[in-house]
Amino acid sequence: MDASIDLAYLIPYSKMNYQAIIKSIQCDQFKEVTNKGKWLEDSATVYAKEIGQNIFLVFITVKNIETESIRAMIGHFDDFNSIGSKEPKQLMFYLSIKNKEDLHYFDKYLKVPEI
Repeated sequence: MDASIDLAYLIPYSKMNYQAIIKSIQCDQFKEVTNKGKWLEDSATVYAKEIGQNIFLVFITVKNIETESIRAMIGHFDDFNSIGSKEPKQLMFYLSIKNKEDLHYFDKYLKVPEI
């Protein structure tokens, strides 16, 4: 699997654009995960993409009247179906994305050289 993922394209404007990010995630081989666990908010929508054996890049979006938020994480889960029902076995990276610059930090950790 390709461990190098360029996330800079997810936010095309200098100001964060929530809808553009969601659309980009949906078009970039991320699958929507059913949120049926207790570890995420009821209103959370979860998107995941496997980047290693049972290692997933996960985006959690929450949009309601009061807030729009996007969080990203890299975590080790039992399998794809466990993402929406229980916490990761190991959380390797977590970031609350508030602006375009936040993605640069996340992108840095995803560029793993081929071995």
